[in-house]
Amino acid sequence: MFLKHLECSACGLQHEWSHLQNVCLSCHKPLLAIVDLAAASRMLTRETLATREKSLWRYREVLPLPDDVEPVSLGEGGTPLLRASGSCRTDDIDLWIKDESLNPTQSFKARGMSVAVSMAKYLGATKLAAPSAGNAGGALAAYAARAGLEAHIFMPRDTPRANIIECRELGAQVTLIDGLITNCGAEIARRKAKEGWFDMSTLKEPYRVEGKKTLGYELAEQCAWQLPDVILYPTGGGTGLIGMWKAFDEMETLGWIGKKRPRMFAVQATGCAPIVRAFEAGEKIAAEFPDARTVATGLRVPKAIGDFLILNILCQSNGGAIAVTDEEMIRSAREVGSTQGLFVCPEGGACFAALKLLFHAGKIAPGEHVVIFNTGSGIKYLECYEHRGVSPDGLLG
Repeated sequence: MFLKHLECSACGLQHEWSHLQNVCLSCHKPLLAIVDLAAASRMLTRETLATREKSLWRYREVLPLPDDVEPVSLGEGGTPLLRASGSCRTDDIDLWIKDESLNPTQSFKARGMSVAVSMAKYLGATKLAAPSAGNAGGALAAYAARAGLEAHIFMPRDTPRANIIECRELGAQVTLIDGLITNCGAEIARRKAKEGWFDMSTLKEPYRVEGKKTLGYELAEQCAWQLPDVILYPTGGGTGLIGMWKAFDEMETLGWIGKKRPRMFAVQATGCAPIVRAFEAGEKIAAEFPDARTVATGLRVPKAIGDFLILNILCQSNGGAIAVTDEEMIRSAREVGSTQGLFVCPEGGACFAALKLLFHAGKIAPGEHVVIFNTGSGIKYLECYEHRGVSPDGLLG
């Protein structure tokens, strides 16, 4: 293992990795894992990857976990990058779809939880807790079960039924809360010390982002080490966006890619768009979004702890942030289903809707290489696709 230490993403304070850590002990911002890339590069090269298993653990040298420790794995990673066809290829855009629905538990959350649960178990955690509006809860329940650990998941009462049942059937203790994911997180914070839980919330431990950064490594490998011009990413907590950006920097240090970066676009729902509002106002942090509402439960995050990191990435990459209505995302998801054969989640549908808006606004040009991330399967959101009526504010009713 080539993990050196943990470093605060805001103040830079270093922390030891060898015991359980949540956020920075000084400023309470997210911690990031710092890898000795020079040492890792002596064992991991682009050429050696070709002989390795189709799993995110193929990048083992740049991931945490000692070499002699077996990861908690269900076969995550290695998802397809599919070229879009037909009507989805708007105005000759070279459009590709990274389909994360083929991960265990049918979403990209499996990547983060595989690495985070592996490290939590290794460092001595026995009880794991997380707030979730859906897919993160299912992933934590699955990987905790695989690891022989307790999982305590707090979910908004209106979380899609499929997610709640999934968590319970995987052995997790599920508590339903009146309110949003922020209310669920507050309940965990209030009880975790007394209950002996280790908090696995988004960016409140350092290793879910390490699992998510494999999105960036995998994408670069699948694109023959030439990154796309544009990435559209559905953004709630933003761990995947942050992880990919970290991966791009690491791969440049490894000598695998050059300095070119994709323009990163965060896609949100009009009913919960804190990052969009902050980006448009030129802010460095995002205020909590009031009365957050959207059928895309993964986007219903009114306040993200990593907001300053997300906004910085959008600015550095010359990208942006855009919101779409629930009606637009569901309509686009249906179009993707009927033309591409992919039953995408509403969050994925939001990115297809955003693509059209960005193209017509001149922010994406014909011929550009664009990658859209579908972060999960539509099968988890059957209630969304059964609804037909739309309220005046553009939200499905």
